[in-house]
Amino acid sequence: MTTQSSSLKTSVSVDTPKKSRPFILDIKRDRYLYLLVLPGVLFFLIFKYLPMWGILIAFQDYSPYAGVWKSEWVGLEHFIRFFSNPDFYLLFRNTMVISLLNLLFFFPLPIVLSLLLNEVNNQFFKRIIQSIVYLPHFLSWVIIVGISFLLLSQSNGIINLMIESLGFHKYDFLTNTDTFWGMLVAQNIWKETGWGTIIILAAITGVDTQLYEAAKIDGANRWLQAWHVTLPGIRSVILVLLILRLGHIMDVGFEQVFLMNNGAVAKYADVFETYVYRNGIQSGQFSYSTAVGLFKSVVGLVLVVLANKMAKRIGEEGVY
Repeated sequence: MTTQSSSLKTSVSVDTPKKSRPFILDIKRDRYLYLLVLPGVLFFLIFKYLPMWGILIAFQDYSPYAGVWKSEWVGLEHFIRFFSNPDFYLLFRNTMVISLLNLLFFFPLPIVLSLLLNEVNNQFFKRIIQSIVYLPHFLSWVIIVGISFLLLSQSNGIINLMIESLGFHKYDFLTNTDTFWGMLVAQNIWKETGWGTIIILAAITGVDTQLYEAAKIDGANRWLQAWHVTLPGIRSVILVLLILRLGHIMDVGFEQVFLMNNGAVAKYADVFETYVYRNGIQSGQFSYSTAVGLFKSVVGLVLVVLANKMAKRIGEEGVY
């Protein structure tokens, strides 16, 4: 009888649900961890989420004097004006071509460079190479464009002086519409390729070393190991980076394009960012420029959602 009663008490105590711990006690217990998270949370709240209320003026005839809540609502008038503008096709073409060129030529290079760095066994030499390729990321676009002018100027550019010394005619790199998009992509490659290897190299360290040992036993050389072990091991990371890149496909970098722009290449350098700058900052058409920016954001959101669904269909986790 005593044994039955004790077992009954045990079963009752096991089945009885525990009281949930108050959230305020969790905060008090882990207060230092929450303090570490606080700056990041405040950053996103202040600079990312609160400004989202500003998209309301895209549907208004916004006046700074009347404010957001008292300005006249005009619905989709600014969007209709933008899509019917003759400049829309030009802006869309330039933005998409530059983005697609970056996606085609720039996106794979950090992966290739990471694979090459992963093959370097000398850690001292590897760190020196990493430091060298990381350095351009910390230079501003003003410096990058200044270096480009020093190298490519038709009159006193170093490259043109070398071409002239070889007996050839100088080439007009900076004002030539045939090379403008290529220069933008080349600058982006030089500046950001090294920095892009950080995530890829971190993903490579997570690949199971036993897979490499099995590949060696099967007779795979370093190239086959990289192709059949390393790349499949980091495929999910590459897909996530690709999805995030598609979300910014309408962003080509205002500062770079603005500084490289000149009258000779204006038709090839005018993108959505420079268009928003001219109409929003210089002309004061705040509602119209906000509508253009909202269009860019919607396109990026749609591409991210579609790419994420496609990633899940092929068995990957995706972004969310």
